[in-house]
Amino acid sequence: MSAGTSIVNKFKSGELLDVLIRFGLIAILFVLCDRVLGPFWNILIWALILAIALYPLHQIIARKFSDKQGRAATVLVLGIVLVLGTPTVGLGTSFVTGVFGAKDKIENQGLVIPAPDDSVREWPVVGDKVYTAWQAAATDTPAFIESLQPHLGQVARKILASAQSVIGVMFLFLASLIIAGIMMGYGYSGHAAMQRVFTRFTGDSGPELLALCVATVRSVALGVLGVAFIQALLLGIGFVFSGVPLPGLLALIVLLLGIVQVPAAVVSLPVIAWLWLGGDNTTTMNLIFTIYLFVAGLSDNVLKPLLLGRGVDAPMPVILLGALGGMFSAGIIGLFMGAVGLAVGYQLFMAWVNSGPQTSELEQKDVDGSANSG
Repeated sequence: MSAGTSIVNKFKSGELLDVLIRFGLIAILFVLCDRVLGPFWNILIWALILAIALYPLHQIIARKFSDKQGRAATVLVLGIVLVLGTPTVGLGTSFVTGVFGAKDKIENQGLVIPAPDDSVREWPVVGDKVYTAWQAAATDTPAFIESLQPHLGQVARKILASAQSVIGVMFLFLASLIIAGIMMGYGYSGHAAMQRVFTRFTGDSGPELLALCVATVRSVALGVLGVAFIQALLLGIGFVFSGVPLPGLLALIVLLLGIVQVPAAVVSLPVIAWLWLGGDNTTTMNLIFTIYLFVAGLSDNVLKPLLLGRGVDAPMPVILLGALGGMFSAGIIGLFMGAVGLAVGYQLFMAWVNSGPQTSELEQKDVDGSANSG
């Protein structure tokens, strides 16, 4: 009996039709579930990332409360809101206030640009040009702003859009943190369920791959986002107390640069120069702020090697490349998706390579073959 005749007979008997109907119903159900959960995917994914990253700390707190998972999750969430939420809200408020304040000053021609110091002329290569442009802006600020108007309007709209999204990001983080607390409260059963899912899809290697995914998410959370957030927070505090204009905006720039692996010194060094050339602080305070900002700007060089790739079988360059590639293609969430995907792919590829003949076996075969030919 030919294959075509067999398929026709199965179709006539209803077996193939039953399979197609079941597959269609499953596909429809999948689409409906995606439609229902669509508005919540970002919050749920961020909550899962936060829950995975914070779970070790949650377990430490749970041991203090006689292994009461729900109480430990509540304490952890409230502690994070108090410890990190207060300065984060302060920096965010400073950012929004500074942007809208600058907008009002520009529109009402109330922006005052101080005259440059004579030492600006002594800057190498660009000293004279910078001094001339700065002096012109300080002498006739409205005309200077008018000359920049074609570009200033577009930049202002983008900055205002960013300022308006800051509040939304804060609420997203708060909602994700609350859901993460609920997930951590059911951590035991959730981990067991995910282990069954991974085992169902990948067989006996499921628990190992699940452990790799969890370790990779924690590594990226601490080594990329954690370091960038800590550095932005440290520099933001320095910007606020040193009297730098728009400290919240500068801290946000540091955070974004840290995520894309650009050194924070790109922002901290110009701020240090501003303190000495245009700031109102005393020499002693400038020296203190300079040391603080310089050390905070280089803190990622110490934190990143300690945190990125820690506890992950995949090499650190694989994690870093996956995080950066994922971020460029899918945004912030892509940091974790890219790192997890590349780490799992690397592990599967190396497992396939190691399942073949080892180097020592190949060398022995070469020796035996040479001896036989001789």
